[in-house]
Amino acid sequence: MSYENLLYETRGPLALITINRPAKLNAISLGTVDELHVAIAAAADDPAVRVIAITGAGDKAFAAGSDLAEVVHRDLNKALEPIVQGVAERLERCPKPTIAAINGICFGGGLEVALGCDLRVAGRSARFATPEGKLGIIPGGGATQRLPRLVGRAWALDMLLMGEPIDAERALQIGLVTRLVDDADLLATVQRMAEHLASFAPLVPRYMKAMVHAGMEGSLAAGLAMEKFAQAGLCETADKNEGLAAFMEKRPPKWTGR
Repeated sequence: MSYENLLYETRGPLALITINRPAKLNAISLGTVDELHVAIAAAADDPAVRVIAITGAGDKAFAAGSDLAEVVHRDLNKALEPIVQGVAERLERCPKPTIAAINGICFGGGLEVALGCDLRVAGRSARFATPEGKLGIIPGGGATQRLPRLVGRAWALDMLLMGEPIDAERALQIGLVTRLVDDADLLATVQRMAEHLASFAPLVPRYMKAMVHAGMEGSLAAGLAMEKFAQAGLCETADKNEGLAAFMEKRPPKWTGR
């Protein structure tokens, strides 16, 4: 499929989705939202793809937020649609690991897309902010809920209420990103991560994601019970037998995804 607002390519086990609106600092238009849904679904359905990454075109921005030219005309009915929140949820529920490769500005809706990813890797030029308060609105793509779950209530409130950018070092310090690399090494780092993740049995990342994302929405007791049932299910797979045999025989495993 051809895209107007994205670039889509596969690099071995990695599907790389690039928001391609550099003239607008990769601001996320409604058309971009629609195409992100299509591209993420395509990558999720491709058996050759094991990991999905999202980045921004150029060196200035991952995504500067929602396209304000469209937000100007957004009314109550349109604002109640999922829009960016729907993209973040699709990323979170995707059965494959998702990575945000963050270059430059990552504000507003761009940050909310990144928050929907399982892993966030930043270049040293990256900057993060939730500036919606300056526009007389609040975030609508999930930041008020995912940010405090990720970095804690104190830092989330600081970012949400103050609306001031934080740099990549601060983002690493508070746990907003987990890896910080030179800008030139960003995509190479994500590629290595994808190849590492692809070395695991296919069901492992899927189960791991489900345990964390779903488990944190309930009680500790419910999460622990769910974990036990999930591990028990994997103990019945051919890949579990293969993994143990390969480890004992000191050879690479040959996964079948069953």
